[in-house]
Amino acid sequence: MYPYLHQHHIDLQREVREFALEAIAPVARELDETARFPWENVRAMAERGWFGVPVPRDLSGMGCDYLSYVLVVEELARHDASHAITVSAHTTLAMSPIVNFGDEDQKARFVPPLASGQVLGGFGLTEPGAGSDSSGTATRAVRARGGYSITGSKIFITHGGVGEIFVVTAVTDAEAGSRGISSFIVCKPTVDVGEARRVGVGHKPTLPYTEGVSAGAKEDKLGWRASDTRQLFLQDAWVAEEQRLGAEGEGFTNFMKTLDAGRIGVAALSLGIAQGAFDVALDYTTRRRQFSRPVWDFQDIQFGLAALAAEIEAARHLTYHAAWLKDRGSPYGKEASMAKLVASELSAKSARRAVQFLGGVGYTSDHPVERMMRDAKACEIGEGTSEIQKLVIGRHLLKEAAP
Repeated sequence: MYPYLHQHHIDLQREVREFALEAIAPVARELDETARFPWENVRAMAERGWFGVPVPRDLSGMGCDYLSYVLVVEELARHDASHAITVSAHTTLAMSPIVNFGDEDQKARFVPPLASGQVLGGFGLTEPGAGSDSSGTATRAVRARGGYSITGSKIFITHGGVGEIFVVTAVTDAEAGSRGISSFIVCKPTVDVGEARRVGVGHKPTLPYTEGVSAGAKEDKLGWRASDTRQLFLQDAWVAEEQRLGAEGEGFTNFMKTLDAGRIGVAALSLGIAQGAFDVALDYTTRRRQFSRPVWDFQDIQFGLAALAAEIEAARHLTYHAAWLKDRGSPYGKEASMAKLVASELSAKSARRAVQFLGGVGYTSDHPVERMMRDAKACEIGEGTSEIQKLVIGRHLLKEAAP
């Protein structure tokens, strides 16, 4: 897609597409039904370097641009959103704060095992009382014994169980509002030590595990069912001052920047679902016959798929453009929210329409569109709801209109 993709992008896109067809598509239904974490494919993706696509090579990453990462997430999501969110949440939420805001020691210590896929990471921001209003963080970090004692809980944490390295937010100054929120790196063992050892990734016993950090039960979700989502508990969890990420009070600003980048990732995931549902619908309607002719011959089907194709291409331009801006160091917050808003709502629309185009069989698990319809809903909620995206876009518009 000119002007965004170059040959190295196209080669990577093809590699991920082939892997998804061979390794993900055949098991996606079973993983969804059993809510089983895809450890075997995690290892395969780690071997290919896809957990560190935009990370510098000297930190064990692939050294590629952000657009390359977007392409990986999009292609994975065409066949299974759970695989895509596993890469996306790990890369932009868990790892990028350490890459972007960590000191040299923190980067050297924590980024290589994440970028190589040796262990998985998570981002502890959302709380029972702090969802869309992230500034309402209740978790507290109190100075103690040359470090901090952290107490609180986080909810809906991707990799909360299987992950080992987490960036979490906590209030260090209750009187300073959002400027009193800081962020920390905490570690805990994966809950699947046996599986991790079996496949050879997911566990690094030499990490500085933080006593008092534990995972809750795995959430039973509508979609993204093969992705690991849990509550994360911190009870008098002591971390050394060296594991504070950035200065005290910088946590809120830094995680807002992290969410801007993460929204491009969710837009890519949403785009993949939309394209995947469209692919299934197009294939089915050209083969299925009713009234002695292919379903495709009916104008309503053709017009419906044509409109979806146009909307998917528009969302792709928005998403790639946001990544392109980020890669060039240009402001991209508004564009990231626009891409996330449009692509996430389109993913839900595309999956819903695909189910309708397939008719009765689309409502069964014999075809992946019913799973895609369930998976798409999370895209309208995670990384900021559609309503939050409109607020963010509105603020940017007002700022741009100011004299």
